[in-house]
Amino acid sequence: MTRAHIPGIIAMAIIVLASNILVQFLFGNWLTWGAFTYPFAFLVTDLMNRLYGPGPARKVVFAGFIVGVICSLIGTQIQGDFGPLVTLRIAMASGTAFLVAQLLDVAIFDKLRDGRWWRAPLASTLIGASVDTALFFTIAFSGALTFLEPGNDVSWAGEMLPLLGAGPISPLWVSLAVADWMVKITLALIALVPFRLIVLRFREKAAVT
Repeated sequence: MTRAHIPGIIAMAIIVLASNILVQFLFGNWLTWGAFTYPFAFLVTDLMNRLYGPGPARKVVFAGFIVGVICSLIGTQIQGDFGPLVTLRIAMASGTAFLVAQLLDVAIFDKLRDGRWWRAPLASTLIGASVDTALFFTIAFSGALTFLEPGNDVSWAGEMLPLLGAGPISPLWVSLAVADWMVKITLALIALVPFRLIVLRFREKAAVT
């Protein structure tokens, strides 16, 4: 790791920390405020990959993973109205989804880095974000995985309701996952703008020096 990598590590740590805090606060019926900060972790990973390569990008991912684990450990010790703020299943889901999705993002971006400027960040983020959502909500709330933490009652997440309040009948956690995924995809498209601007700015500075 060099000094040039430190801003990426700090940015990732801030995003993960903020997301772990904001996930405690609801935004509407299907989302938390954390849904709007966490997707920018993919922007940080992609910027590090473009500017410094897959190796430094993975280091940033592992730094974010460590921060996430620390946040989860702290959360398990804080009691809310319905028990610990972070349960074992939530901690497992969060850590697994983050690490797998972010490392997949790094690998896909690296494979596509020589194509059009938008192809690598868009494809890697879309796939990574989709995997992240699928892993997190399945591990955290699926009734089929109750054995992961038998003492944690997540039956509320299995309540059968119209998808997002208007679609076909499905478990509540599926609506939560779909809403989360839609935010991630929307922000992935928006993030292409700062991605392009930051990369161009970096190249201009490099050319001057």
